[in-house]
Amino acid sequence: MRALVIFRYLAPLVFSFLRDRKRWLIAGRPLSRTAAFHQARSERLVSAIAALGPSFVKLAQVFSSRSDLIPEPYVSAISTLTDQVPPVPTPIIEHEIERAYGRPVRSVFERFDTEPLAAASLGQVHRACYRGEDVVVKVLRPGVEELVRKDMALARPVLRWLEKRIPNPHLRNARVVIEEFAVRIPEEMDFVHEAANAQRIHENFRGNPRVVIPRVVPELVRQRVLVLEYVEGTRVDRLSNRPGERPQDPRGIVSAVMELYLRMMLVDGFFHADPHPGNVLVTPDGRVVVLDFGMVIPVSRELRWRLVTTIFAAIRRDAAGVVAGFESLGMIDAGADPAHVRGLADRLLTLAYVEMPMRERVELVTNEVMAALYDWPVRLPSEMVYFARTAALIEGLGVRYDENFNAITFASPIALRMRRDILVSLGQGELPPLDLPTVVGAALGHYAGKAVKAGREFVKRIGRVLSDSEGPIDETRRPPTLLAGD
Repeated sequence: MRALVIFRYLAPLVFSFLRDRKRWLIAGRPLSRTAAFHQARSERLVSAIAALGPSFVKLAQVFSSRSDLIPEPYVSAISTLTDQVPPVPTPIIEHEIERAYGRPVRSVFERFDTEPLAAASLGQVHRACYRGEDVVVKVLRPGVEELVRKDMALARPVLRWLEKRIPNPHLRNARVVIEEFAVRIPEEMDFVHEAANAQRIHENFRGNPRVVIPRVVPELVRQRVLVLEYVEGTRVDRLSNRPGERPQDPRGIVSAVMELYLRMMLVDGFFHADPHPGNVLVTPDGRVVVLDFGMVIPVSRELRWRLVTTIFAAIRRDAAGVVAGFESLGMIDAGADPAHVRGLADRLLTLAYVEMPMRERVELVTNEVMAALYDWPVRLPSEMVYFARTAALIEGLGVRYDENFNAITFASPIALRMRRDILVSLGQGELPPLDLPTVVGAALGHYAGKAVKAGREFVKRIGRVLSDSEGPIDETRRPPTLLAGD
């Protein structure tokens, strides 16, 4: 029965995508599709995924960071699914809580808000009061375990069958994503496991003034119910302050988010593997809050060293080092043409460092690089799926608040600042040397960008003050410095 439901929602879309390549599915020329058609179809795709329920929504969230597998506008459309999960009726949620604790909700909590704070793909969150403290109560959706099990039992053999008959690197990478999802998803549906993850990460960031990890209420931990302290915050992608303003300066927040994920990945070796804007908040005083610890992966010392050497090769603009890093991470097939791979790495590094608006950068990457990647023998090992999601989160936040955001130049001074902590955690003596121009250039590029933006904000504020005190400014008589600062 579940297979019929899935077929009902997805078959029309699958046939539509197949006709993009052959009008009659197995013959004929490709159909011409307009931008409006792709936009409308992406909306139908989102509706179908939402209707199919939790496992499809959660899987879509994983794929929303994979622009190498899914083109625009589809990747942007499915990224909205974090906000499109219908809530479970409160009486059903209260029944689940009563089953977990063996007593009525009102005898456990002094207050329990019937309106949910959030309705995610696997769980639902309500605000409550426990022993005088504001808390959040996370409850697993009823029946979700069996539904996910059925969906994975259908999806995995179908993808393996397709991969044997259609040998394409993108299909293989999609299969890897789903296989890894099927392995990790049971952990997300066990809140005892999530509580242990949250407590460990809380300890790792204890004393860090820029990061908040909500404290677990240990006596209320159950397999299907989890209670944590309530922390007020705004989603990291919905900040209203302009760059340079305090305390929620978006550029400073993006820097804090990048540093905390680098620390988890390269120093702590215990990585929050479900990074999306709904899981990252910003407190009123500008601290970063991380939520949802169901999907956390250990990062071995060996893997961390390979990641570190690859990252610092990119900072050095060392294409050969980047290629060697990709090979050590298992991202390149043995049969790949070394010259072709090196040429592509050279082009990627050139595009990463050239100064241009992000829109133009994306167009260049799409036109010049992604076309080459389509048939390039690249694979994404399971752990790298989650690191790619983190990169997508940071890139998305950076571009949202700065149209000229450049992830590598932005990350370089952060990585350089963390260099000693990384080496100590790995028990390593030293990384390949960084030449002085690279270090100085990375730092100056970062801070010069901040200084220019601060200067522009200062000039704009002067303009606003003059406008408020002296009336409207005559645009034809404004000083050139004010015009240049807009």
